Order: sequence, then C-alpha cells, then structure tokens
Amino acid sequence: MDIAPRFIIHETTHWILNHHMSSKLPGYLVLGTRHPVRSLSDLPDNALGEMGTLLARIQKTMQSELQPKWLYISRFGHDPRFPIHFHFIPVYHWVEDLFCQDERYRVLKNFGAGVEAHTLTDGAELTLFIWREFGESPEPPSVQGPSIEEIIERLRVAFDQKD
Repeated sequence: MDIAPRFIIHETTHWILNHHMSSKLPGYLVLGTRHPVRSLSDLPDNALGEMGTLLARIQKTMQSELQPKWLYISRFGHDPRFPIHFHFIPVYHWVEDLFCQDERYRVLKNFGAGVEAHTLTDGAELTLFIWREFGESPEPPSVQGPSIEEIIERLRVAFDQKD
C-alpha cells in the first residue's frame, strides 16, 4: 500500500511512521516496515534492532506530545496485502468519555449501579469503539483538540528535533 506523503511523519532505513490514513482519530499512528514480510522472524537483523528503539521513541514522543490517557500499541497482521506493522492508538480522556456515553457500547459490559463506567472499560472495547466510530463511521464523532493535520505537523517537528 502506498502511503500518501501528507500522512508520513518519520522515516528510517527500515520503517515508515505515518498517521493512519483512514482513521479520523488525531494521533492514530502506524509504524510499518519497508520490507515485504509479515513476520518478525523474516525481518533483517538491522530492521529488528531499529524496531525496538523506534517503538520506544514513538511511545515516548506520543505520550509527551499528545498526552493520551492510554496508549495502545498493537500488532494486527492477518491481511496478506500489508507487511508487518504496528498500531499506536491514543485513547484521550474525551474518547473514553464518548465510549462511556454511547449506549451501543454499554452492552459490552454490565455497568453496575454505582460503578463508574470508566473503571469497567478495557482496551479491546475501546479499540473496537475507535475503529468503528473513527474509522468506519460515515459520521465520526467530533474531535476535541488538535486536528489530524496539526498532530502530524507537531509529531514531525518532535521527531526532527530528536534526529
């Protein structure tokens, strides 16, 4: 898959970091390898070595620049069209609030009387919410805070300063 240049945040010898092209959630990033492989074991040693440092750097940069409540880092990879890649999903306070207020998602948990909904959410449920509402919905929720374009520029500057 070709990544539109406007979404690219940072590039290294073996990896490309970009904003998720179909997500409307500002700060949802994808780190993908430049190698046409789907398994970590098929990556060259240099790519594996670069990967660990880069994963940590992305996490640290996202946490300091975007300040999400949670940051999910995941590898999903059953689609043969895409080489191995990692998702960095920021869960902001306002995203968790939207999830808790949406009756369609309340059935995922049995919210008990007197128990705050936020304490009963988990990563799988919030990830589902983000994918459905910010990725697949023709009318995604309103975003609170910086736009995708502003986030991309902020992260580009942060990565350039550290090079």
